[in-house]
Amino acid sequence: MFDLSGRTALVTGAGQNIGAGIARGLAGQGAHVVVNDYFLERADEVAAEISRAGGSASPAAFDVTDLDAVTEAVAGIGVVDILVNNAGLAGPTGLKAEQFRDMDPADWRSAVDVNLYGVMNCCHAVLDGMCERGWGRLITISSAAGTHGVNIGVAPYSAGKGGGLAFTRSLALEVARSGVTANTLALGLFERKNHQITEQFARAIPAGRTGWPEDVAAACVWLASEEAAWVTAQTIGINGGSLTS
Repeated sequence: MFDLSGRTALVTGAGQNIGAGIARGLAGQGAHVVVNDYFLERADEVAAEISRAGGSASPAAFDVTDLDAVTEAVAGIGVVDILVNNAGLAGPTGLKAEQFRDMDPADWRSAVDVNLYGVMNCCHAVLDGMCERGWGRLITISSAAGTHGVNIGVAPYSAGKGGGLAFTRSLALEVARSGVTANTLALGLFERKNHQITEQFARAIPAGRTGWPEDVAAACVWLASEEAAWVTAQTIGINGGSLTS
């Protein structure tokens, strides 16, 4: 069950945190994983870790906001059966509690560039091949911020994540009869490297903890599998029971 042997997966932003967990999860089920990151050293490190564990992986450094670079990278990979759009950006200054009217336009434009145009660029680069082969899996990693107003300071991030979510859902309808599925995972609160979430936030989550990369990886493995062939145009919350509506 959930055997991905013979499939090639491209995971963007996979040089750390959730993306690295997704790459490990897909490789663990037999896929060859192309580990993308903006920084080659991070992609190299995760690919080497997967290889040491007995999986198959290779690094690929490119900027998802650069369509030419994405297209060239995908051409070099050859066949991409599974695309996980994980690369994301809150903005150069992070998710700070700053109202939109006070933000520098460069901050919010960069968030939309990665979270929306990055998704569109990568999907555009792989779709022809998937449709021609009659099989493909598109998985976009979004956020609860793309479906709910969650906090002050996340308006541009929410716009990008919400845009990527809506784009993926609409695209699913275009490619469904070509054997290609497209789904979105809307994430709740996750622990990240060098970013400790307080116990107070964790206690507010019904499951009693913040998310782990493995939680997202398991969902990606299922959506990438043959068993999920009839699941498309869906947004699935991975959030420990929070934000249920």
